[in-house]
Amino acid sequence: MNGDALTEWLRLDAHPLAGEDPEDVSDTALAPVLDIIGDSRVVALGESMHRTHEFPAWRRRLFRFLVENAGFSAMVIESGFPEGALVDRWVSSGTGSLRRALTEGITYHFGKCQEALDLVVWMREHNATAVAPLHFYGMDIPDSAASPLPALTTVADALDGMDPAYAEHLRRTLIAAHDFLPPTVQGSRAPPAIHSYLALDAPRRHAITAGIAALVERLRARRTDYLADGAEADTVDHMIRVAETARGADAFLSAMLDGATRTWPAANIRDLTMADTVQWILEREKRILVFGANGHVRKTSYLAPPFVTQPLATVGTHLHARLGDDYTVIGTTFGEGEVWLHSPSPDDLPGHSTPFLQELGTLRPESLDAHLAGSGLGAFLVDLRRASPAASAILDRVHGTHNGPELEPADIRRSFDAVLHVERVSPWHTWIDERGRWS
Repeated sequence: MNGDALTEWLRLDAHPLAGEDPEDVSDTALAPVLDIIGDSRVVALGESMHRTHEFPAWRRRLFRFLVENAGFSAMVIESGFPEGALVDRWVSSGTGSLRRALTEGITYHFGKCQEALDLVVWMREHNATAVAPLHFYGMDIPDSAASPLPALTTVADALDGMDPAYAEHLRRTLIAAHDFLPPTVQGSRAPPAIHSYLALDAPRRHAITAGIAALVERLRARRTDYLADGAEADTVDHMIRVAETARGADAFLSAMLDGATRTWPAANIRDLTMADTVQWILEREKRILVFGANGHVRKTSYLAPPFVTQPLATVGTHLHARLGDDYTVIGTTFGEGEVWLHSPSPDDLPGHSTPFLQELGTLRPESLDAHLAGSGLGAFLVDLRRASPAASAILDRVHGTHNGPELEPADIRRSFDAVLHVERVSPWHTWIDERGRWS
């Protein structure tokens, strides 16, 4: 049995996606997607690595297809949940600044590219005439996973109209307690913010944790009071979920301090918070497309040695356990390309780095990417559940998928229902200033 059996199966069952740009791919070519996802209410599209052009471009094309042909109503991305409301407000009403929505409403710098702009502009254009508007959500913990502060300020602003005395208390205590956070410099503050948190003394960290826990329980306990006083249920429930993401962010940061001495298995709090947010969104939307890294959306635990050496539950493992066949995952692979990477330079402040472009080297031969690229079929979509016995045997010997130049171990057929393979990845069309910083 050899690789030819995989190529033979792909030639029979893979669906070609001709066209240099996803927008050139017809609805007819995408029709097999409907068979792949069936009646699933949550479809996840993974991306092999961030800051590429192709995967966010496919995000927009696939979402448009699913909206127009399968009744999808929301886009959910790997970005802060509290901040995402700013983007949703713009796509719903067109009010406010589009630039601000992209730069402040999408975390990890993921909004600072033409591909994100194209997505939200299409959503706005659709909503201008649609009977049922599309919605945009982040699912992640706030502040690019650096602090709970954006969630806390969002809650305080919402409480001004419902519980003003407590809003003021929140600003004087929990929000003020985050005065250790550094300002944004060189376009980023996440790494130095995390280091600043880790440098706090234990009593101060514990006080923040206790305060956030008390905030969440107070909001949950007062929900019916707020409703009785005339607050909208959607506003109250969104505020509570925002507070819960603050709790998730605090727990995520706190767990870092256990790492050096921990004698028990690690817990992936960030992915649990994202999964809970997706389920919260699903209670409000008909069908949703989730977009995040392959390593987050896959249905199996995550490993990335030497950095992650113990299996960690993912967004996908939680959603698959909860939703079963209502959760379908389309992973992505690539054949070659040039990508954005980043590393510290002598001119960078501590905790910062400089982005640069780099051509990817040869694919690892044991990777799924190499096996699919070796078929010579170009870009295509394939349902892994339909693999022939001979092809399945080959897939079961594959060691994982590429994340840029690195290999992430994965049981391919258990991790992904289908795979979208692109021939070449290229840098996203980003906003970089004259010094090479994210603008």
